[in-house]
Amino acid sequence: MLIKNDNMRFALFLPLVAVFIWSLNIVVTRYVTEFISPVSISFYRWFIAFIILTPFMLLRVWKNRQLIAQHWQHLAILSAFGMVLYQGLSYTAAHYTSATNMGIINAFIPIFTIFVSIFILKEWPNRFGFLGCLISFSGLLLVITQGKFYQLLQFGGHIGDLMMIVAVFFYAFYGVFLRKWQLQIPLFISLYIQITFAVVYHIPFLLWFGLDAINHQNMLSVLYAGIFPSLIAPLVWMLAIQNLGPNRTSIFMNLTPICTAVIAYFWLKEDWTIYHTLGTLMAIGGVMVAQRRIAS
Repeated sequence: MLIKNDNMRFALFLPLVAVFIWSLNIVVTRYVTEFISPVSISFYRWFIAFIILTPFMLLRVWKNRQLIAQHWQHLAILSAFGMVLYQGLSYTAAHYTSATNMGIINAFIPIFTIFVSIFILKEWPNRFGFLGCLISFSGLLLVITQGKFYQLLQFGGHIGDLMMIVAVFFYAFYGVFLRKWQLQIPLFISLYIQITFAVVYHIPFLLWFGLDAINHQNMLSVLYAGIFPSLIAPLVWMLAIQNLGPNRTSIFMNLTPICTAVIAYFWLKEDWTIYHTLGTLMAIGGVMVAQRRIAS
């Protein structure tokens, strides 16, 4: 029994590690805005991950080349939505909004996924889904406006939050496409091919905007982005899913806005207001309501 308890504690520890890594990455994204451009850190993130994975993945990619050839278009689309559009907009949004707001807006991915599923999968939510969406979006508006809803008319003042919302929508598309296609490709091969596409996608942006050099001010942030949220967090998250199951594991994502806010408070000295508390509670509550099933 002691061994089983220890194994369960370890399994519960895994998603917490992943959430902490992703939360810290949001704060790092906000912190490094003064030292590197969005397109540069986005490129370095995936290029570093590509360099690290390549020695381990080349043989596996070659052995699975026929399978990859069948699905390369799907992988290219997934990379565009999940790694380039979502991450690129997140890095850009960090120049205009706080890490705390970014963490809270990230918590709305499940709700945005419901909306995207309507158009892509033709899956209409039940009454709990609609109610959960209403609660969550009310919380989102509360966070963005700090309770002053008339400020929604001042679009320029919320450009960072709006960009983050668009980024989250792109990630919702990523999740829905994964569900729709259900590619029978080993996870690490899928991840590696998507990272490869992400590196290629960045080339036109680098030619247009240029590439900032890595220096002593941004080096640690760049290395962190390329290793921890890109490689280690997905690995421990997949291990958590294997041990706890997808539904139980996904609950831990609700800790992301809280974890992000705590790190941002101590590192970046960002304020945590009553509106952040209410918005976070409404986001989490809305997701929980939306996931309810109607009794048959």
